[in-house]
Amino acid sequence: MTDLETRAAPARTGALRRAAPALLGYAAVRALGLVALALWSAARDKSAYTLLTARWDALWYTRVAELGYGYEVRLANGDVHSNLAFFPLLPWLERLVAAVSPLSYADGGFLVSLFTSLAAAWGIFAVADHVYGRRAGVWAVLLWAVLPVGIVQSMAYSESLFTALAAWSLYAVVTGRWVTAGTLALLAGLTRPVGVAVVAAVWVAGIASFPRERRAGDDDGRGPRTRRVLGMLLAPLGTAGYVLWVGHRTGKGPLGYLDVQAGWRNGFDGGYAFARFVAEKFTSLPSALAGAGLIAGVVSVVWLYGVGVRQRQPLPLLVYTGVVTALALCASSYFGSKPRLLMPAFPLLLPLALALARLRMRRSALVLGPMAVASAVYGAFWLNGSGPP
Repeated sequence: MTDLETRAAPARTGALRRAAPALLGYAAVRALGLVALALWSAARDKSAYTLLTARWDALWYTRVAELGYGYEVRLANGDVHSNLAFFPLLPWLERLVAAVSPLSYADGGFLVSLFTSLAAAWGIFAVADHVYGRRAGVWAVLLWAVLPVGIVQSMAYSESLFTALAAWSLYAVVTGRWVTAGTLALLAGLTRPVGVAVVAAVWVAGIASFPRERRAGDDDGRGPRTRRVLGMLLAPLGTAGYVLWVGHRTGKGPLGYLDVQAGWRNGFDGGYAFARFVAEKFTSLPSALAGAGLIAGVVSVVWLYGVGVRQRQPLPLLVYTGVVTALALCASSYFGSKPRLLMPAFPLLLPLALALARLRMRRSALVLGPMAVASAVYGAFWLNGSGPP
């Protein structure tokens, strides 16, 4: 073992020990959610494991892992649902698990989500701990765990994988590890379209650091500057590479991926379609209550982002959260998926985590305990009903 490895091993052990309360709390919340899902599904004579691994988007990912790209479904209205809409990193990992074990692609997707959800929790802790301290880090992880749609973190979906890559890339940015940040941003860009948010965070933070470096009169910064530039160059390669490949495969050039998304009726209209969807809810009392809830949710998201700005969160976090939020709220389709699409925007939770960290432990637990139970019950009800598309 080299001297560098000798020094790094205790550092990793210390970091894991520091994050242990957050990771143990996260695992407990997720276990509660899975138990609730198993009990609810059994009562309805359904398989909880099938709900987690073999429905909705999980099926599309396993088809990519098994058959590659090129599968599509043509609907009666003329829409074409192509699996080119799904980015490749999760299917690649599912295929890797199946290649080195007797597990199926669906099993691989579940394992990837299981382990990357813990990696995401650790990354969220690392970011919050760096910015606001250990207690805030613990509460940030627990708040992410008890989100109403938190059950998605345990599904064979790409949200956990993406959030892990995004969180650790942001941590690498705020701690000056530019090549690591760029590499993780590249991988995030191979995971979901919203990988552009991680790329934007790396680029904006990198560009902003140059004038600061010049004002500081750093004459010995060639090495750090080179690593920063390399990280910035690496960051967009995942997203750009996949989008350009899809354009080449479809024969439609750089805009080919947008055509694929249009076949799913996905697009970016600045939030017009979502606003119309909410307005249409106010036609009867039950749906009006749902509409009021949607408005309250959007207002809460915008308010939390504003609080983050006022609390002077690091620039890369603000850029990342802003792009994720804008893409989630301003997409023109799949309105029921918006809470799931917002899940990676974990810096929105930091103001709440900071507030809980300032309370006595007992009071904070009294807040989070009922939320964990409600999240578990809602997740079980949701997946046994409409579920996430």
